[in-house]
Amino acid sequence: MDTDLPSGGPSDGSPSDEPAPQSQAQLGFAAATLAELRKVVWPSRQQLFSESVAVILMVSLSAAAIAAVDRFYRWGASQVFR
Repeated sequence: MDTDLPSGGPSDGSPSDEPAPQSQAQLGFAAATLAELRKVVWPSRQQLFSESVAVILMVSLSAAAIAAVDRFYRWGASQVFR
């Protein structure tokens, strides 16, 4: 059995069978990305600061709560498994 592809097939290296050059695809992606970024409503400096403080505060409170629960369970385990 012959497994060679016929001439003119997708692997003969002819320029008409190749996809668009990578640089054109990258330029199209970059243009679409910039178009989407122009639609973004960016926060003001005050809004950015206040929301950042809120996030830092909530993460700190969550970490403290997790640490408290962990210490409680560690204490309980030490009482049970003496």
